[in-house]
Amino acid sequence: MIEKLTISTKRYLLLFAISTIFGNGGATTTDITPDGVGSRYMDIKILDQKLLSYSDISHQHFSEISDLAYDKKSKKLYMLSDQGILFDYKIILDKKIEELSPQGAVVLKNIGGKEFRRWRRDSEGMTIGYRDRLYISFEGRAKIGYFSRDGIMKKRYPLPPKLKNPKNYRSQNKSLEALAWHSKYGLLTATEWPLKRYKAKDQTIYSLYGREWHFKAESAKSSAVVAMEVMDRDHILILERAYSGMMHPVIITLKKVWLDQCRGSGKIKHDCKSRVLAQFDSSKGWHIDNFEGLTKVSKDRYLMVSDDNDNFYQRTLLIYFKVLNENR
Repeated sequence: MIEKLTISTKRYLLLFAISTIFGNGGATTTDITPDGVGSRYMDIKILDQKLLSYSDISHQHFSEISDLAYDKKSKKLYMLSDQGILFDYKIILDKKIEELSPQGAVVLKNIGGKEFRRWRRDSEGMTIGYRDRLYISFEGRAKIGYFSRDGIMKKRYPLPPKLKNPKNYRSQNKSLEALAWHSKYGLLTATEWPLKRYKAKDQTIYSLYGREWHFKAESAKSSAVVAMEVMDRDHILILERAYSGMMHPVIITLKKVWLDQCRGSGKIKHDCKSRVLAQFDSSKGWHIDNFEGLTKVSKDRYLMVSDDNDNFYQRTLLIYFKVLNENR
């Protein structure tokens, strides 16, 4: 019954209706928080919340955003679609998102300059690293490459043996989901679900040089790693998503993992220390969606984005937040 809806739910439905009617409205303010929850929640502070509703950008369909990368020099925000499309935005960030405007879009291409075939273009992870290079990881035929800003692969990197063999993955759609650049360890990647040889909750961060850091995924059913970012003190911020069907809640977790507080002395580290910074549960009033992308934009500040699965009933949400108590 409408009269029994909470004020927060009514506000959300109104904003959703407006964005649906004016589908080309770009970025509009929204609210994902439940009643009674302020901007400070657990160990984060939500600074701004946007609903992105674009149809096409540079003749490319805007949907299914799987990751983000922020270029500090050019002040550009890159959004990656898992359909192999790279969108770039001008963004101005302060206490809030002051400006967000699309600049263009390109289709990703292989080293030969040809578009990836349908089953080879499932682009999921993205980061900016060494000499401001743009790196992208893929599911399906698992691979990691360095790309120019016009979307052409310049170099493909060899994967560790465990990640090279497609039979090691639980499925082709559960492979190289997350990507980050670490100043000491170089490119780091993580699979959405653990490899077959590991238990369902034993997640791993991999470097391309054979190092591994193992940590526990959250207890929620089907909790999976969907993005990660390097924090100010070289710890790792992990984004986990748990979804196991329409009758179950969506649970999104932001978790800090310590690479220097693990068990073991060689290249493979076990039981790395981790701590939940924030958890959003749709059964507890959070108006969340399928969050899959994460990027650091300045000290303690991050953006995360949701994948709408190109579904009318889902949304592309962009959340700007600050991690509190970073020293804890």
